Amino acid sequence: MRTFQIFIIVSCLILSIGCGQKHENKSAAAEQSKPVSEKVAKKNTPQKPASSPNRPPGSTLAPDFTLATTTGELVSMSDLRGKVILLNFWGTWCGPCRMELPDFIKLHNKYNKDGLEIVGITIRRGESIKDVAKFQKQWGLNYLLLNDINGNEISEVTMAYSEAIGQMINGIPTTLVIDREGFIVNGFVGPRREQVFYNAIKPYL
Repeated sequence: MRTFQIFIIVSCLILSIGCGQKHENKSAAAEQSKPVSEKVAKKNTPQKPASSPNRPPGSTLAPDFTLATTTGELVSMSDLRGKVILLNFWGTWCGPCRMELPDFIKLHNKYNKDGLEIVGITIRRGESIKDVAKFQKQWGLNYLLLNDINGNEISEVTMAYSEAIGQMINGIPTTLVIDREGFIVNGFVGPRREQVFYNAIKPYL
């Protein structure tokens, strides 16, 4: 995960200017050395972690969460165990996020049957969930878009995943690859094309 952490620091500095979620009093150096919190580690580290020949050393177990779809259905990360997940932190207002949406649609169409699940963690800026649902329909987004239940769960999820990867998620889009056993194995900051994402998920499908 160290290579990913170094990459995500550089990318966040570039993207956070125009499209990032800013967090006060957080320096890049401090966040690089910040460990996974004791709470997240205790909750998510299994007694006997599953092994995978393709999993990078030091991979971190993805924190569990429960969020709501645009239709109000509750979905937990634990519900998706056994699938390969592209967990995408995004927003309807984010131009770079929109660039990769067609590629997510193509990936879902091609590989959902093979166990791929694309999950959009929706960071809203004034939009209602109805607005997100309208956007989802207009763009033909055929994968899960998850939202707050009571108003602040997305912030909690973002913080939990920042702690898990050892670096603040303050630039979007940020996309994490999670294997079938629930471990974060790769990640990207900024928009990517279909082939890049496919190369990242291929070893785990």
